[in-house]
Amino acid sequence: MTNHTEPKIIMYGLSPKICDTIKKARRWLEEQGVAYQFHDYRADGLDEQLLRDFVARLGWEPLLNTRGTTWRKLDEAQRNACDNADAAIALMLEQPAMIKRPLLDDGKGHTLLGFSSESYQQFITEVNS
Repeated sequence: MTNHTEPKIIMYGLSPKICDTIKKARRWLEEQGVAYQFHDYRADGLDEQLLRDFVARLGWEPLLNTRGTTWRKLDEAQRNACDNADAAIALMLEQPAMIKRPLLDDGKGHTLLGFSSESYQQFITEVNS
């Protein structure tokens, strides 16, 4: 770990017991010695304003996990009704598993959705510069 003060990075997602990608991302951060806080949408809650901020930065479509089992369990009418930001936000607030994960945020406007070691390395470099 470096001597300068680490930025306050928050990883948003679901328990690593539920999500393998969260497990991989957390392991990567820990192996790199990156200080972070984990926020579990289910255990810690999800603030509507925070979600709206993420939607404003990233767009609702990238945030909405349409590849997971939670999405597939929705009936066709529910999926078809999710065609705008407000509908997507309402669905994600009701079912946090619908949010693509992990989501990293440094509280200063840097946000990263998803996990790859390359994108995480770039994110950490940007946050620390």
